[in-house]
Amino acid sequence: MNSIQAATRLHLTKKNMTFGVPLQIVGLIAVISALIVLIIWRAGGTPGSEEWIDGARSNGGMVFGLLGFLVYMGVQSIATTFPFALTLGSTRKAFVAGTLVWAAVTSAYLALIYAVLLLVELATDHWFVGIYIFDVYYLGTGNLLILLPTVFLGSLGALTIGALFGASWARFGNRGPIFLGAGLAIVLLGLLALVIPLITGSVLADFRLWWLAAAAVVIIAVSAVMTLQLLRSAVVR
Repeated sequence: MNSIQAATRLHLTKKNMTFGVPLQIVGLIAVISALIVLIIWRAGGTPGSEEWIDGARSNGGMVFGLLGFLVYMGVQSIATTFPFALTLGSTRKAFVAGTLVWAAVTSAYLALIYAVLLLVELATDHWFVGIYIFDVYYLGTGNLLILLPTVFLGSLGALTIGALFGASWARFGNRGPIFLGAGLAIVLLGLLALVIPLITGSVLADFRLWWLAAAAVVIIAVSAVMTLQLLRSAVVR
């Protein structure tokens, strides 16, 4: 347990990377969203109208704008920290477990930030001018019970997938991420080829959000296990 805590604390020493930069990105996305709303308003949009609200709630900036950075964070959590952790006496298993705990802490932090900002957005009637940033379809349309698990599992999934790519680099060098990306693409396309013909109107009608949550948990678990397997035989560079 102490080794796991030590690995977690090692990641958390990068306080600006873990807590500062994501918050800055959230702020930047919010500013960009506000500027887009201003442009639409100047072009003749009517704030508060049904068309305005429907279009504004399709804003995916807070979902997709942060994902790339989270994947990068996951990659660097292995690529830059793994060799240092081993020199400090951490085992590979403890390091992966500590990395997963750090990713969970980071994801919980982001979920809390999103929840607080959503409450502010709702309390101010969407920032006083009809700007929809967190009260959007992708985040549950103002429902905290949907937003919290969505942000937490989405962030944790992005971080663990990034860690998996970092582990593939640690194990196989530059070829690792290329082969892993190609393999995942083939698997994904194969799954889509199998699933799409099975999707019918009745299946869509019976769709439940917990299916996505379950899929996210599986992806996180598989990514963590594969990361450990890759690092077991990785040579410290």
